[in-house]
Amino acid sequence: MTDGFDLAAHASAMRAAGWWQDKTFDDLLEAAIARSPDKRAVVAYRKDRGFDRPARVMTYAELGDAVAQAAGSLRALGVGPGDIVGLMLPNWWEFVVAAFAVCRIGAVPNPLMHIFRERELRFMLGFAGTRAILIPKGFRGHDFPAMIDRLKPELPALEHVIVVDDDGPRSFDRLIMNSGAAPVPADRGTPADPGEMAILMYTSGTTGEPKGVMHCFNTQVACVTALGNRFGLTADDVHFAVAPFGHMTGYTAMMVQAIHCGGTLVLQDIWEPEAGVDIMVREGATHMAAATPFLSDICTVIAHGGPVPGLRTFLCGGAQIPPVVIERARDMMKLGVSSLWGMSESLAGSLTEPERAQEKSATTDGRAVEGVELLIADENLTPLPQGQTGRLWFRGAQQFLGYYKRPGLDGRGPEGWFDTGDLAYMDPEGYIRINGRSKDIVIRGGENIPVVEIESILYRHPRVTDAAVVGYPDKRMGERACAFLVLADDGPFTMDDLRAWMEASGAARQYWPEAVEVIKTMPRNASGKIQKFLLKEQAARHAAG
Repeated sequence: MTDGFDLAAHASAMRAAGWWQDKTFDDLLEAAIARSPDKRAVVAYRKDRGFDRPARVMTYAELGDAVAQAAGSLRALGVGPGDIVGLMLPNWWEFVVAAFAVCRIGAVPNPLMHIFRERELRFMLGFAGTRAILIPKGFRGHDFPAMIDRLKPELPALEHVIVVDDDGPRSFDRLIMNSGAAPVPADRGTPADPGEMAILMYTSGTTGEPKGVMHCFNTQVACVTALGNRFGLTADDVHFAVAPFGHMTGYTAMMVQAIHCGGTLVLQDIWEPEAGVDIMVREGATHMAAATPFLSDICTVIAHGGPVPGLRTFLCGGAQIPPVVIERARDMMKLGVSSLWGMSESLAGSLTEPERAQEKSATTDGRAVEGVELLIADENLTPLPQGQTGRLWFRGAQQFLGYYKRPGLDGRGPEGWFDTGDLAYMDPEGYIRINGRSKDIVIRGGENIPVVEIESILYRHPRVTDAAVVGYPDKRMGERACAFLVLADDGPFTMDDLRAWMEASGAARQYWPEAVEVIKTMPRNASGKIQKFLLKEQAARHAAG
């Protein structure tokens, strides 16, 4: 029970409805191997090996063998059911092998973004009691072994540090792939019950306080099944994965999705747009899931004479998609871009189907996917009229199990509704539009400022490439609004410029931001969501003394 939420009853209902299939990752992998053992499963590109050719290509049979060997090696190290294993690797083939191997022996993978440093890892590894961690020897100029060695005295549970690309005693090759331990095939594995925790993923921290989100095999398989059905994905699809595996978009919507479909997973570890487009064309990529900046970059490459990839479907989440980007993708690639709303706790809550993408993706964040219910209501769960903004509540087959070591803190009631913290409204066809965050709302003089609408107006300025509006304290008005802008050029952008644009837009004067900051890049988390708590800290300097 969690705040009145009965997880056992929820699980029973999801199974009865057919949304929970009780399949493990081994079931997905073994099915793919049985269908096409010689088919390419993973094609991995690494910048340090040159993007002109793959660093590693694995068939499904080879992937299966590698997972069995890795599982045997981890078991020989003493890693077993319930142990937390940190996966702090870029999008390399070693991540894929390790993730499936960890699951095979009943341990719990904890994907970690490779951008994390001591401050984040001290909490995350310590809180989870992480037993083992896989890290690169170096990536983007950072020395990961030295960082973990500095932290290790503070992490008594951390027994094993396994280093990819190392040639010493802690090397991945020596400890995992060539340990001499007996392989563990799927029929000798001990995976978690499909309804128990099978991944620990920390929230991405737009509010500054990450929590450990627990998902099981059933919730993840429900996610990829729903997405696959709406996109019409088959074994013929080639999935281009540049969204990091340290986040749910990369981990579930790309890595797990590709294996679930029995398709080919193509990896690029560092996003370089020109190289990425070349790889997509070379490998025949048909499906991609990533944030808006990736799609914008692809369009820019094509606009400058680059080749046109044959993408058939594109899942775009993390932030609203500017209409101009959707139009460019349609005109340049004949590609319908599908908007998505999701979060670590809900996985994929809503999605615009490809056939409605041109019509709906610029103005909505999709409609509920299979096995999911969405509700717009007030804080007491009283439904609100169509078109009215309220809290977005979520429940269904992809709902998380709870927060790790924090029972009772997930805010679910007896009916299972989860308060997402997002504000949204719903149109007559059931498509939702995220209209802000309940914690990010700016209240000026007792009036709510429509933050998302103001951001959209600013985004349309020809010099603005990114925009965010946050509040800062004011003794008289309670709050005032500050606009943070990223520009396409190096020129100034003054309050006079902002006022002129807002006046031309026709927006009510009381909604105009009263401060403006020009910044080089917008602080975003791995899913592309703007970390507004950081902007709020910066905006606070505009507050009167």
